Amino acid sequence: MSQNLDLQSESAQSESAQPSHFVFRISPLIRITLMALYLALTIPLPFLSQASASPVPPWLLWLGIALGLVPLYGVLSERVIVDDEKIQVTYPRWVPVFFRKGWSLAWAEVKDLKLRSTGQGGIVYYFVSKSEQKAYLLPMRVVGFARLVKLVEDKTGIDTTDVRPLPQPWMYLILLVFSLLLFVTDAWTIWMATTQGQLT
Repeated sequence: MSQNLDLQSESAQSESAQPSHFVFRISPLIRITLMALYLALTIPLPFLSQASASPVPPWLLWLGIALGLVPLYGVLSERVIVDDEKIQVTYPRWVPVFFRKGWSLAWAEVKDLKLRSTGQGGIVYYFVSKSEQKAYLLPMRVVGFARLVKLVEDKTGIDTTDVRPLPQPWMYLILLVFSLLLFVTDAWTIWMATTQGQLT
């Protein structure tokens, strides 16, 4: 009898020890790939500007690259927070609201989860509220997407069997490889630009 009570108390403690909320972040593979691609496309510009005697000074291009990197990092810092009451998408406090605004939706307000096709042939999903005044995009690029979908099903009762993540890892792996190859090309371009500048 005492053993049964001990087992029940242990199970109750384990249930109470489960987190009341979950935080999902964008996949590191996606973040690294997109930032690498951005840098690979922009880093050679100041060197080329200097080598070609462009009217745009290199320091201004460096400033533009830095300013462009900040909002990109902010967008990739998106977080999805799920608790017993709601699901919400948030960004760091330093990200201006007018640039990237998060949202929050109570589970009690969720009416359905609708799919829509994108212009690239993919499929995305939107939460439809009971008021049907606004649709909320289900984040699909987070780590633990399967866990997120399971929580959505548990909280709303909506069948999510057919919900699949939009980007496949191999797509970003290929893009990352091409970004690394582009870095090699950048190194050659920078070397040529600097050596030509020294020769002249």
